[in-house]
Amino acid sequence: MTVIEEILLKRILVLDGAMGTMLQDYKFSEEDFRGDRFVKHPCSLKGNNDLLSLTQPETIKTVHRKYFEVGADIVETNTFSSTSIGMGDYQMEPWVYEMNFESAKLARQVADEFTKKTPNKPRFVAGSIGPTNRTASMSPDVNDPGYRAVTFDELLVSYTEQVEGLVDGGSDVLLVETIFDTLNAKAALFAIDALKEKNNWDIPVMVSGTITDASGRTLSGQTVEAFVVSVSHIPLMSIGFNCALGADQLLPYLRRLSQTTEINTSAHPNAGLPNAFGSYDQSPKEMSDLIEKYLEENLVNIIGGCCGSTPDHIAQIARVVRNYKPRKTELNIQ
Repeated sequence: MTVIEEILLKRILVLDGAMGTMLQDYKFSEEDFRGDRFVKHPCSLKGNNDLLSLTQPETIKTVHRKYFEVGADIVETNTFSSTSIGMGDYQMEPWVYEMNFESAKLARQVADEFTKKTPNKPRFVAGSIGPTNRTASMSPDVNDPGYRAVTFDELLVSYTEQVEGLVDGGSDVLLVETIFDTLNAKAALFAIDALKEKNNWDIPVMVSGTITDASGRTLSGQTVEAFVVSVSHIPLMSIGFNCALGADQLLPYLRRLSQTTEINTSAHPNAGLPNAFGSYDQSPKEMSDLIEKYLEENLVNIIGGCCGSTPDHIAQIARVVRNYKPRKTELNIQ
């Protein structure tokens, strides 16, 4: 059992909040995204937040530092879109391994910095593995339902490269998150499992799906229960939900999840739902009050924030978490 898994037996762990929300405040220009290294890159790079790990590394470290300062136990690497598939939009496929490696290395440095200050509260790095911008089980063309924009094998190759970079860079955990198509997630899990066996890695895996709307299903049509069954073929440290919904909308699905699985559960909801301008208005106090219901009902072992959440949100959540014990699982029931 790894250190983070041992700690989960004793207390609820706090995950960080949104990276993109924080980076938007810097209002980086095209030149900032390019830095000195990619001045002559053939297409626009503005908006490629993952690239900032290479061109604005101190900013990425600052964001991680802000989350640790307010009580986060785990920060996610700045790699949500760092696959060859995701980077294809920016013609940056050759730099994918480096982006993952350097992103994990930056987070590792900050985590070690905080662990050294407070050895009794070790900090951890979760290698963030997003869903890519393509779906393996649905057609993007309503006139051709049999068409697929990506194959399982293409996803497998893409995820393998990402995972290698994340682990080599120093991730403690791998987080397959924001899953809207479970077939994509299966490719990521297949890649992880194969690499764990090949390299004899002992690295825990977190899985986090996305309930897209009030239907209570993922985009590819699975219920909570079906989703759990579909990804439980390999050992997981935790399973949960993130994104798409705010804390209040996510509550009923967390209840179902908690009743369905005996392993650790996680949640990192959005700070409410976006307004007409795409911004999130839910205050830290409002969000933490809603999340406290999760804790009162003993629904989670890991809790954090997704879109719209900031260090202020995570600070409030971390304060509330101290008053509660983790959800009972088959491991921590004495």
